[in-house]
Amino acid sequence: MPEMNDAELSREVAQQAGQLLLKLRTDFFLAHPIDSIDRTLSDQLRDQADRAAHLFIMEKLSTARPLDAILSEEGKDNSVRLEAARVWIVDPLDGTWEYGQNRKDFAVHIALWDTQEQKLSAGTVDLPEQGMTRSVLDVVEAAAPADSVIRVVASRSRPPANLGAIVARLGELLTEAGISHSGVEIVDVGSVGAKVNEILCGRADIYLHNTGFYEWDVAAPYIVAEHYGLIASHMNGDSITFNHMPPYVTDLVVSRADLYPHVLRAIKETQGA
Repeated sequence: MPEMNDAELSREVAQQAGQLLLKLRTDFFLAHPIDSIDRTLSDQLRDQADRAAHLFIMEKLSTARPLDAILSEEGKDNSVRLEAARVWIVDPLDGTWEYGQNRKDFAVHIALWDTQEQKLSAGTVDLPEQGMTRSVLDVVEAAAPADSVIRVVASRSRPPANLGAIVARLGELLTEAGISHSGVEIVDVGSVGAKVNEILCGRADIYLHNTGFYEWDVAAPYIVAEHYGLIASHMNGDSITFNHMPPYVTDLVVSRADLYPHVLRAIKETQGA
């Protein structure tokens, strides 16, 4: 059997890790009646699942690509990766809180950063509870027409402080442009990968975040979004790059291409609001 290419490897390992997470959670809830689970027990599940998925992914990637560096949320970071030609950026369990609540909006993120090319070259977001995997290997079909309501997905716990102002101004701009006359709604979802998937499924149109997160939160959803024809960037329009020290990303916008200029304008005009 020929060796898997990088995109195939990212998809295979993410899917296998996703199934591991499902089994761990199923076994946990079989052993603990729902009405007996408290915050301490839920945290134990989250910690065990995070660690198990991390170790699984590390073993698979290290075996398949022994010369590559790996940046994982659950691993110990060091500056050696800054000199590596290729760096896998991994979130073994994105949406940890949602996972512990027995929700569907969690994901496994695996992406590959090419240091020389300064770009992501492979990536997968696996959504195991939703039975869905988003990958750069996917064949992209024309999206079905969206309804007239524009939906912005944001973090439930850490939305942009001026999200209301952005959404209000965006609604005005889209009405002026004749794109929407039904206003703009806000919805909340857990994992970054799950948020991007809401756009890909047609249940949302834009994702905004400006309270910071880490590269493992962003890398895989970023390349998958671009593969599907969405535009992803910093909220000022600059491209996002990876493999920095510390591995921190300040903000992110992911948007349908037709809405993107209006989104950037709404952000700019409401800065400080």
